[in-house]
Formats: sequence, structure tokens, C-alpha cells
Amino acid sequence: MDEPNHNDFEAPIFGWLEGILFACGDAVAVSALAAAAGLTEEEVLRYLVALQARYGEADRGLRLVRVGDSWQLSTKPSLYPVIKKVQRFGKNNALSRAAMETLAIVAYRQPVTRVDVERIRGVSSASSIKNLLDHELIAEAGRKEAPGRPFFYVTTPAFLKALNIESLGDLPPVADFKVPEEEEAPAETQEDA
Repeated sequence: MDEPNHNDFEAPIFGWLEGILFACGDAVAVSALAAAAGLTEEEVLRYLVALQARYGEADRGLRLVRVGDSWQLSTKPSLYPVIKKVQRFGKNNALSRAAMETLAIVAYRQPVTRVDVERIRGVSSASSIKNLLDHELIAEAGRKEAPGRPFFYVTTPAFLKALNIESLGDLPPVADFKVPEEEEAPAETQEDA
């Protein structure tokens, strides 16, 4: 079978195959790709082989592998140690429900003080605020002119990036949220951060 020169074949098909394989995550059968693209299995196979060559010739983090009658995008084995470190970091990086509640309050009421957050939540929020500061999702933004001069907290650009929004104006209006009846009364008496 003649393999197409991967520099010559149609970019839309190349991009389409790459996008499908990336989005699916698992191996995808050549027959399924052919049926979806309206191509023969032989045509799809030629494009896959050319795509595999493209991934193989550059210093890239991905590779295209054949798994029986299917094909899959995967990371190169040389990256596994780094990926494991990042995955471990990600698992420890999750926010608790208390931290998420605190973050929502800061996002919608900013600038707010810790006392403001605690008044709304009804429980101590010091550790949630510290956690959010550590994750750089909120930042200190000056001090309130009040006894003790508490810090004001606001969200950061990292918060916008995490939510994939451009500005706070992209947040859904508070009126769009409906609290289920069983959650209307605060049930927590301690922070669960």
C-alpha cells in the first residue's frame, strides 16, 4: 500500500483524525473512523500511518500507536515519570467543599474579608482561605479600614483560567442557582477543609 506523503495529504482529514483520537482517549477502530469520515478503511489507514510518521519524526510528547484494528494517541514512554509526578500533584490539589464554598463567596462578593466569608458560611474559614491562597485562586487585596485591619480577598487570573472564563462578568448570575430544599439550612458546624 502506498503511504501518502504526510506533508501533502489534506489538512482537514489529518486534523479531523488527530482531534477524534485525542478526544476519544481510548483506541478507535479504523472501521469506525472510516464510517464517520466517509472514507474507505484503506484510506483511513494510509492517513493514520502518515500521521504516525509525523509524530515519530519530531521531538513530541505524543505518539500514535496501533492497537490491533484500532489506533490511539498516547504519551511517549519517556514522559511517564514526569506524568506520574503531575498526576500525584493533581490528586492532592483538589479543593474541599468548604474551599469551593469559600471561593464562590469570594468570587461573587469580592472584595471580602475572612469575617465576611465566615458570616455567610456560618463556620470558620481560615484554613479554606489559606488553601485558596496557596492555590493562587485568591489573593490579598489591601486592608479594610476597621479594627484589626483585616485583609480583603479577591479572585486572581488563575481563578479565571481554572473556570475557562475571561472575566468575572462571565460567571453565571447568582439568581441562576437554586439551593435544594434539604441543603437550605446550613448543616455544617465545623469547617471541612
